[in-house]
Amino acid sequence: MNRELYRYNFDPKVPIRDVEESLLLAVIAAESLHGRSLVRLDASFRFDTQKRSCVVDAATDVGRAIARIFTGFLTREFGEEAFNVERVESEKK
Repeated sequence: MNRELYRYNFDPKVPIRDVEESLLLAVIAAESLHGRSLVRLDASFRFDTQKRSCVVDAATDVGRAIARIFTGFLTREFGEEAFNVERVESEKK
């Protein structure tokens, strides 16, 4: 079974702590849409400060909402050139 992931990589000029805070705000926004319990059950993401990257699992409605909101926040706060995002598929074990 495949799962859909979004991988974000950030420009060195972007403050990585601000990016992490944007991700947490996206999770809070997803709670407003889907409820705290469903976000707790369905949200899956990994933030790597050292690699300046983030992966959001978009296999669920919650994950897709987090990815959309996060992308919107990043674009608005840092601009489209500050990061890149790609959709990747991963084998689910």
